[in-house]
Amino acid sequence: MSAVFEGYEKQYCELSANLSKKCASANHLDGEHKKQKISEIKAGLDEAEALIRKMDLEARALLPNIKAVLLAKLREYKSDLNNLKSEVKRIASTNLNQAARDELLEAGLADTRAVSANQRDRLLMSTERLDNSSNRIKDSRKVMLDTEVLGVSLLQDLHQQRQSLLHADNTLSGVDNNLGRSKKILTNMTRRMNRNKWMIGGLITVLVIAIALILYFKLAK
Repeated sequence: MSAVFEGYEKQYCELSANLSKKCASANHLDGEHKKQKISEIKAGLDEAEALIRKMDLEARALLPNIKAVLLAKLREYKSDLNNLKSEVKRIASTNLNQAARDELLEAGLADTRAVSANQRDRLLMSTERLDNSSNRIKDSRKVMLDTEVLGVSLLQDLHQQRQSLLHADNTLSGVDNNLGRSKKILTNMTRRMNRNKWMIGGLITVLVIAIALILYFKLAK
């Protein structure tokens, strides 16, 4: 759970309990004292509403599974705030006698206790669901970390294989270059051998002709 949300939640619960006490005490007051108390309560309601808006913004920025749990809690807090607003309106509009105010006070306290008990039960259930969600998130995070480690290992293996392929490619390029140079050398040697053959053939032809002429002149004498 977000630490920021928990901070706002703690402030709201304390403020809500304080406002409930002030509502209960306002039922015993009359005249200007009562008006002053109602003004204090309304200021507290504005502060509580601001806290709920902050919790709503914080909850919507979290992961979906956590956000769903926190928004469910927010609906309960909004319902609690609406109950307090209704209670303030009732206190502000009432002009009953002391007996009627006592009767309303007892009913309001009973409703407050019932709402608080019901709210505590819902909060306990929400907390338990949130704990379960947190455990699932921890398990998911562990799986993600294991997957990340495996991915890094695979990337390292692929990098090594790539380096090996690049080295082999360089080696093959060197072999191709050597083969190219060897081919040129062999071609040049072949050309020289062909030239030497023609030259030797020419020399032999000249010698044969010379020998033939020598024999001819000797025989002619």
